[in-house]
Amino acid sequence: MRVLVTGATGFTGGWLARHLAGAGDEVRALVRPVSQGRADGLREVGAQIATGDLGDARSLEAACRDVEVVYHIAATYRTAGQPATAYREVNVEGTRRLLDAAETTGVRRVVHCSTGGVHGHIEDPPATEAAPLAPGDVYQETKLQGERLARARGEATTLEVVVARPIGIYGPGDTRFLKLFRGIARRRFPMLGDGGVYYHLTYIEDLVQGFRLCGTVPAAAGRTYLLVGPRYTTLKELVALIAAELAVSPPRLSLPVWPVWLVGALCELVCVPLRIEPPLYRRRVEFYTKSRAFDASRARQELGFDPRVDLQEGIHRTAVWYRDQGLL
Repeated sequence: MRVLVTGATGFTGGWLARHLAGAGDEVRALVRPVSQGRADGLREVGAQIATGDLGDARSLEAACRDVEVVYHIAATYRTAGQPATAYREVNVEGTRRLLDAAETTGVRRVVHCSTGGVHGHIEDPPATEAAPLAPGDVYQETKLQGERLARARGEATTLEVVVARPIGIYGPGDTRFLKLFRGIARRRFPMLGDGGVYYHLTYIEDLVQGFRLCGTVPAAAGRTYLLVGPRYTTLKELVALIAAELAVSPPRLSLPVWPVWLVGALCELVCVPLRIEPPLYRRRVEFYTKSRAFDASRARQELGFDPRVDLQEGIHRTAVWYRDQGLL
């Protein structure tokens, strides 16, 4: 099958492109001109490089030509000081341009990567795809707008659209969770609150298998799927698992949440207008206060999604990679 992967030089998109190539698909990777230096690994697995950008409609049409399935992974993630317009330009308008290109060139299916974060704090875990939508920041808001655009396009045209909502993506190649691992390794990780909120991680190898199922299972057209790991855990247990892997004691210090949240708000007020990374911000504090716990029954039943990498094993593999890279 001929497929296009956007965001292919990133962590998730790169893993997906390599997985699809290994499964026998003819992979085309959309790579921005400024990211060409990071495309060598894609070339090594036989991927064709399509130079383009979500802001360039012509390049998107060229990238989509003769493609059956588009896996839309590219997005603007959280960056300090980045204006809301930057998120909308990529996560909403970029998605619109890609859908236009896919429709114009006769692409059969688009798998749109959203995020489980669009559900916000989970009041009654575990949440299903039908849980209330309550995005908590501009990233989540624009991801929700993007998935609504994609779904509406699928309903109005012959283009098949599948929306995937992953959560807590981790594994070798990811550096988003490096701060957490480092903080625990150096005994500098403070627990805010009692650590009783739920957290749900998804190992990258399981996730990319789920993406491919979204692209290949006929009955998936028009559906939305939570693609999440085998189990969720409390934050306290997650920290204890990482500490055990790193052979250190879990943190004993516990601080009250809301005074720290107020400090984070003050840091944002001062730093964000100056485009300086705040030493502490509210989003980081919300890591300790918002539960993320999901039920992947729909994906299991309709797609045959079968996440197999247990949290402890995934943490081990991730820690090994961090050590091998000299990051830990």
